[in-house]
Amino acid sequence: MRATVDRAGLDSQGRASKVQIRRVKKGDLSRIRDVIEQTFADFLERQLGTRPRQAFGGAQYVHHRWLMEPWGCFVAEEDNAKIVGTALAVNWGSVGLMGPVAVLTNYQNQTIGQQLIRAVEEFFEENKVALHGTVTYPTSPKHLLLYHRFGYRPKDLTAVMTRVLDRMPAPRPAVNAPALKPPLRQPGVTVRKFSSLEEAKKKATLQRLHRITNAVCRGLDLAKEIEIVDGLALGDTLLLERGKDLLGFAVYHAPGVSEAPAGALYVKYLAIDPQQKKVEHLEHFVGALEELAQEAGLARVILPVYTKYHAAYSTLVRLGYQIEFTMVRMQRGKQEDYEDPTHLVLDDWR
Repeated sequence: MRATVDRAGLDSQGRASKVQIRRVKKGDLSRIRDVIEQTFADFLERQLGTRPRQAFGGAQYVHHRWLMEPWGCFVAEEDNAKIVGTALAVNWGSVGLMGPVAVLTNYQNQTIGQQLIRAVEEFFEENKVALHGTVTYPTSPKHLLLYHRFGYRPKDLTAVMTRVLDRMPAPRPAVNAPALKPPLRQPGVTVRKFSSLEEAKKKATLQRLHRITNAVCRGLDLAKEIEIVDGLALGDTLLLERGKDLLGFAVYHAPGVSEAPAGALYVKYLAIDPQQKKVEHLEHFVGALEELAQEAGLARVILPVYTKYHAAYSTLVRLGYQIEFTMVRMQRGKQEDYEDPTHLVLDDWR
């Protein structure tokens, strides 16, 4: 569904300005990527005292998110020519995720960021999203206040955790091999790729995955996320199975035009079925992801975890994962009962 149509921007006194908020067009994508990179490089330089070569280590957020949710992506444009800000948003069923939101440094403090967020909020409302979410920097009062203006409340931290893999040679599997050898050798447990399924079986599998996410949070649905990863070959979705039972799944990105930084396998979302939430299943899955990364010649695995999911966070610490950086989860909406500390879930709202 569409949110409000394009409208002129407003200055700090509420008067019409030369900046307009509109939806993203295909021709905007490279310029939006530049705006995001420049904005966050400026911010990190102020925070760290040194400018990063790449703000996100090569990770990309624009193209596939626009393809996935074109009506949820907005730009702020000056004089119908220069893009000075952007806000991207996608829906995971009942959960709407906003970000990145970026406004070029010289255009900040002119309410442009607020107008972009307002456009996203209207998109969420028209799609009847129950839970609105984003993450931001916990050490930035400016970012925290910006989201606070729209009713977002800070929750627990998201720890972006990583582990450098041992340099062990591993044989490469056949292309589109249906299964990967379980590294922890749990009896009867196998791991295979969503991309290896016949097209006719993918839809039924998505319904099975929805039953898992719905048990984690009512209405949560990653079908579009899984389909865009599959369709654009951004990575894949691993299925953890025991016989005919689906124990869990993990959506991961590999380096390229995805959200994975250079040299790393990055997990966007992982969930063990709440009815099957054994720590051994999560350990098995992490081992399978590490093996997959080694087979691809990648140096590390990145696993983001919301620290409210304490069982999952504790498991990663025990497996040798270290915190690379933290973000704070911000949310607004009615659902507060989805945060079960015993759930074995890894997710990233960036």
